[in-house]
Amino acid sequence: MAYQLYRNTTLGNTLQETLDELIQFGQITPQLALKVLVHFDRTMNQSLAQKVKNRLTFKAGKLNTYRFCDNVWTFLLSDVEFRDVSELCKGETVKIVACDGKAVPPTKDD
Repeated sequence: MAYQLYRNTTLGNTLQETLDELIQFGQITPQLALKVLVHFDRTMNQSLAQKVKNRLTFKAGKLNTYRFCDNVWTFLLSDVEFRDVSELCKGETVKIVACDGKAVPPTKDD
């Protein structure tokens, strides 16, 4: 089972809203919608693990809380600076959720 983190992104929310509309109008079944979401989860996790090569560094003024549960790290940080090669971005409060993207099972045709 792939992580479902990306369902709460703009893309994931839009996909879920669209699937809900299709179910409501009787164009697809709830089972098919669930299959689409599971495929979305697998594909997002696999694509980000394999295709994204950008790196950035960050420095936080304060680590408010951290936890490790079910192989997922969650950090709540304050006064954070993110840097890549050419840009600096600051955030007052940041939540980072980190998962092992390489532990995602391979995508197969459903």
